[in-house]
Order: sequence, then C-alpha cells, then structure tokens
Amino acid sequence: MTSVPTTPSLDILALAAHRDDVEQTCGGTLLRAAERGQRTGILDLTQGEMGTRGTAEERAREAADAAKILGVSWRRALDIPDGRVENTWENRLNVAAMIRETRPHVLILPYWKGRHPDHYTASILGYEACFLAGLGKLGIRGTGSGVSASDAELLPPHRPFKIIYATLYYDVRPTFVVDISEQFEGKFASIMAYTSQFTDQEAGKDLFPAHEEIRTRVSAMARFYGMLGGVTYAEPFLQKEVGLVEDLLSIPVKSM
Repeated sequence: MTSVPTTPSLDILALAAHRDDVEQTCGGTLLRAAERGQRTGILDLTQGEMGTRGTAEERAREAADAAKILGVSWRRALDIPDGRVENTWENRLNVAAMIRETRPHVLILPYWKGRHPDHYTASILGYEACFLAGLGKLGIRGTGSGVSASDAELLPPHRPFKIIYATLYYDVRPTFVVDISEQFEGKFASIMAYTSQFTDQEAGKDLFPAHEEIRTRVSAMARFYGMLGGVTYAEPFLQKEVGLVEDLLSIPVKSM
C-alpha cells in the first residue's frame, strides 16, 4: 500500500456547501483562531459551478485568496454537484474521509434549517459523516495526491470533540457568539475576495446587494450579534449540548 501524506490535525474545521459560505458565516471566528496560533481549515462541498455569478475556476482562485486572508492552514473543495448536495452514502463517506484526514477537534457546520437546500443538507450530511468517521470497523481510504483509492492506506477513525452550528443564514437565537471586533476587517476582506460574486453586474442584480451596500449589510449583522454579547462585532453559533460552567463569576455577558 502507498502511504497517504500525513496532514497535521486541525483545531477547527468549518464545512459549508459553497465557497464564500464560511467567509460570511464564521470567517471572523476562523481568523481569530488563526491569530491565536490554532490550525484552521475549510471544506467546501461543491465547486460552485451553478452559481448565478462567476465560474468554478474563478471561485477556486477567490477561495484561495480568501483562505490566505483568514490564515487557514488547509482548504479543499469536493466535487459534489452544486445545487444538488444530497445526503447519500457516497457523499457521507467522502466527507468522513476528510474528517479522518484532518482530525479536527471542533467542527463548524451550517445550521440545519435555511432557504437554500444545499445549506441545510450540508448540515445533516456533515453530522452523519462525523458519525461514520468514528466507526472503527468502517474502512475509509485516504485521498492523497497521486494515490488511487485502491492503493491508499486506511485512515484511522476520528470524531470531532465538538460540533457547533453557524447560524448567520437563519433567524434563530444563538447559544453563544464569538467576539470578532478585531477581526471584522479581515472577515470583510475575505468576503470581498470573491470579486465574481460581489461586484456590480447585471447577472443576479435582483438577488445580490449592490456593491456599495455590502459593507453596510455585513456590518449590521455583525453589530447585531455583537450587541447580544456586549461587544462591537460578533458571529453567532448554536450548540445542541447543555453548556458547562465551572465558575459563576467567570460568565462574561451581563444580565442587566
């Protein structure tokens, strides 16, 4: 068997359906983590070929630029058809392979409700792939460059310790917010790296905000969630588990 090139474990992996989803929903959080020396990564499920604006090739270049701005250590895009993200066995195995390869401690998924079917399907797909990734008797082979599926070594099982959900795309009260006041400019720059999406053009003009309005919208959302946490800018998240507090005096957000 051919050895799969080892990938250092990630502290945080953010999974989303499309390139630029992560930048919009949790880009500031990834940048904050990277600035603290944590290893972060992004897994885009599709190539973005069905987008109203831009081509898959353009979005790949833009995603690479955005990743540099956010300081992520690892980024990859799968070839699940854009607009047809489905929770199939094959897709779960492909995502599970990425989970085993990157071995994240924390996984950020999209919220499980939303307007776009790709978004909420990505949430369920990601969760179920994590379950499969932890099954010791399920053989999943690596996908290292130049290694065929039949020759690749089996990847050891792994499940993230924590799964949280980025809720910016859906109106739900978050469990917690992350202060991105110092990272807001970087987050916004990573969004604007997608010039094919966020410049004024005829295609999709009724769906996309005008270029001059984008900063206002991004800022307004971040300020709203920042207000909930008592900071200037923040990103919202939800967790399914009950939180654990060891010291009541260390809870940071005031009640009154």
